[in-house]
Amino acid sequence: MQITELLTQPGVITMLRAANKRQALQELARRAATISGIDEAKIFESLWEREQLGTTGIGGGTAVPHGRIAGIKQPLAIFARLEKPIDFESIDGEPVNLVFMLLTAPDAGADHLKALAQISRLLRNRNICSKLRGADSADAIYAVLTDRTTSHAA
Repeated sequence: MQITELLTQPGVITMLRAANKRQALQELARRAATISGIDEAKIFESLWEREQLGTTGIGGGTAVPHGRIAGIKQPLAIFARLEKPIDFESIDGEPVNLVFMLLTAPDAGADHLKALAQISRLLRNRNICSKLRGADSADAIYAVLTDRTTSHAA
């Protein structure tokens, strides 16, 4: 699975303003609702419920909040670079400023796991994260995320 199967250019947020994790997830849900047509509150609830099971802050200033939601036809991702790092209760205790959200259907099973693996591999690459933090536009961020030489199929 390629990032281009999950993320479109409208799904890139260059400077998300959020004071905390809850606010960041609300903003991500708002953008996902605009793109998918699915109710924003349902998206947020799915993300928040998953977050209560354990943090999706995977370390290195990155987080991968994810949820399963009825009505979604294909996996949907939103990428956001935060204006200021926030506490995400990450496994390494570091604040987060790169967030890659994923939504899939409740019966997505293996596709959900493959997409999470793809995103996690991408965000564990320090070079890619550095480029994402330094990119000056949504187009530049999208190009870094979808560059086939840096992303590997899941």
